[in-house]
Amino acid sequence: MLREIRIIERSFSERPALDTAISRALLRRVSTGDEPETLRLYRPADVVAFGPQDTRAKGYADAVAASRSQGFEAIQRLAGGRAAVFHSDTLAFSWTIPVSAASPHDGVMDRFDEMAELITRAFRALGVDAHVGEVPGEYCPGAHSVNARGETKLMGVGQRLIKNAAHVGGVVVVDGVQRINDVLVPVYDALEIDWRPETTGSLQAELGEVLYEDVKAAVLKEFADAYELYDGSLTSETLAMAEKLELEHLSP
Repeated sequence: MLREIRIIERSFSERPALDTAISRALLRRVSTGDEPETLRLYRPADVVAFGPQDTRAKGYADAVAASRSQGFEAIQRLAGGRAAVFHSDTLAFSWTIPVSAASPHDGVMDRFDEMAELITRAFRALGVDAHVGEVPGEYCPGAHSVNARGETKLMGVGQRLIKNAAHVGGVVVVDGVQRINDVLVPVYDALEIDWRPETTGSLQAELGEVLYEDVKAAVLKEFADAYELYDGSLTSETLAMAEKLELEHLSP
């Protein structure tokens, strides 16, 4: 029997920090057994999501100001990694998974591998020459990024662990390469991060016309082939917890 995963597609683009707070609340409540394993696929707000290393950098305040000057809210992300961009032409994902209390770290690489491979298969089904691996000079670099032709980054992923649960989250760039680069150039300058803007890619750049809903459907199909999916919604308890955590994820 396939493992069951609840699917939630609701987003909170009018409250940029709340989407991250919901992922954190789900992580807590899955860890206590109050919520089931959950996959969220949603259209995010326009944000730059800063990691812990960014928030400790001497240029962090300038990076936050640069983000907001470009119309992107600055938030503090749940997982590690460097500053990454989410906007209305990207597909955000957040997979919250119950894990063994005895060895939550043992499955870290397996979860990274599975997420990257699922996304790679979805991209290939759409017609993209997709591969797992870091493109030299990409923004928010990671070994489990998914790229096109080994040249441009299309997806980034991070992971956060607590006792009994893991959160695997990230972003797929459907369109809007220039918007990403326009905000990341001043942000990365402030953070003194070297990168190559030409490595930023999108599914639109690879395929020409591609519909947002078709990208989401391709990702869901890969999950449906491996798991038993069912539609669900956020509980009032999880939403209330997220609302209490919301301000903690809004950059000062």
